[in-house]
Amino acid sequence: MLVQSALVALGATLAAAVQPLEVKGNQFINPDTGNAFQIVGVAYQPGGSAGYDPSHGRDPLSDSEVCMRDAALMQSLGANAIRVYNLDPNLNHDECASIFNAAGMYMLIDVNSPLPGEALVNFEPWTSYYAAYLNRTFAVVEGFKNYPNTLAFFSGNEVISDEKVAKTVPPYVRAVTRDLKNYIKKHSKRQIPVGYSAADVRIVLEDSWNYFQCAIDGEEDDMSRADIFALNSYSWCGDSSFKEASYDQLVTMFQKSSVPVFFSEFGCNTPSPRVFTEIQSIYGSDMTGAFAGGVVYEYTQEDNNYGLAKINTKDQSLQLQEDFRSLQKQYSKVDFSSVQSVKAVSTANSAPECKASLIKNKSFNSNFTLPKLPPGAQEIIDEGVSPAPVGKIVDISDWKVVPQVKDVDGSVMSDLAVKPLDDDAVNTPGTNAGGSITSAGSTSDETTDDSTSDDAESAAVRFSSSLAIPVMAALAMAGVQLF
Repeated sequence: MLVQSALVALGATLAAAVQPLEVKGNQFINPDTGNAFQIVGVAYQPGGSAGYDPSHGRDPLSDSEVCMRDAALMQSLGANAIRVYNLDPNLNHDECASIFNAAGMYMLIDVNSPLPGEALVNFEPWTSYYAAYLNRTFAVVEGFKNYPNTLAFFSGNEVISDEKVAKTVPPYVRAVTRDLKNYIKKHSKRQIPVGYSAADVRIVLEDSWNYFQCAIDGEEDDMSRADIFALNSYSWCGDSSFKEASYDQLVTMFQKSSVPVFFSEFGCNTPSPRVFTEIQSIYGSDMTGAFAGGVVYEYTQEDNNYGLAKINTKDQSLQLQEDFRSLQKQYSKVDFSSVQSVKAVSTANSAPECKASLIKNKSFNSNFTLPKLPPGAQEIIDEGVSPAPVGKIVDISDWKVVPQVKDVDGSVMSDLAVKPLDDDAVNTPGTNAGGSITSAGSTSDETTDDSTSDDAESAAVRFSSSLAIPVMAALAMAGVQLF
């Protein structure tokens, strides 16, 4: 049962709120300024899939001390958004949401999880599309709809991973998108975008995008149409280039998109440490006309070796990795004041009408007749989840970081704190200096990380990322030619 947790008032200062964004054509728009918004994000799932543990009341946004530590560091990094994969709607997320909100960071929320019954099974989606599953996804919406920094919900992650599942699962993904949008329309004060996060598998990528962005019968208000489309891409490895990494092909593919397109994961980790030279293309003239930024994979070091920081889960102390400083350096080269000041285009691309000719791969499902709601689901949409979790921005009295944090060389960092931003402000590189160095400490090898490794197979059969080696990287390592 969903139980609304008691809200905790922390005292003195009510955190200012970021401006909720809207979608217009292929851009995120700040409705007050009329400027297009570029996502500068970080994937945030401390502990991997093990960081989501309903049996012990734990998920990535349930511990305010941990969130304060990580928000301060990501603020100093220059991030303006986090993506969170697995969340428990029964838990109270007010403090963490308020901390990231005050730090000027939006939240991209996945509504699924790796646990049975909490995601669709992509090879037999009809066996998992039922009212109890939808009730849980709606509960996630209830828990996060009132936070002004909730940017969007993902109805699925890497569900269409190959041609085999492309035959069966697309209508079910689109149906879940429809159901979420209908629930949000009825129960939320604002229409929070809903979309899909795809694996960058080129044989199904363009068809996935067209399948989800098109409008059935050409209806502009088609509730099953995705509001956003994102991709997890790992084609830029090391000191590559716009063309060598095939980013030019992605720009060509998506330049006429009717919805915002962005990287929901990026950051190939071979060779290591990473150099992140793709940042200059993503936020430069190469891509900003077609892409709305991206989310670096990932914040914490797990067994798959993508971390910007390494956590000792025994005392929540943390040590930055070389990748953190490398990414920070690349962000510092970008003139984000100019990037985030571009006015929205006056004319948006129209959504194509859904028809079989949109789909090029013969193995990809080209049927746009969607599954009907399962028994009991319409009642939940009409009446709402009960009891419903309720989230709101709360007061924060102390912005200081408590756990010990070390720099890459082991030096202890002091005076770390979140810097609360003014109302409607968004974080940019240079906003938070990131504390000071007070002493030499241990090397990174002495930082214990006892996080649990992820099950790669789980990512292939579920919406929710299992946070194992992402699909693109895994296929590349296996020698599969994708483009």
